[in-house]
Amino acid sequence: MTKNHGPSIKNDEQYEALREQGMSKQKAARIANDPNSGKKGGKLNSTKIAARSSCMTKPRKLESKAEAK
Repeated sequence: MTKNHGPSIKNDEQYEALREQGMSKQKAARIANDPNSGKKGGKLNSTKIAARSSCMTKPRKLESKAEAK
């Protein structure tokens, strides 16, 4: 059972888990109070992955100012 950390902490369970991982009280509270904290990170859709991989495989040709003239 999670401990009640008062009205300033919105998600006590997440706060305790973050504190056990070694986060500071301030950082754990900031993450636990963010309503989107569980939805962020690690999720890319397939179009972004495809766009990134095509950028990585096509090298760009860089021209110096002397070559451009």
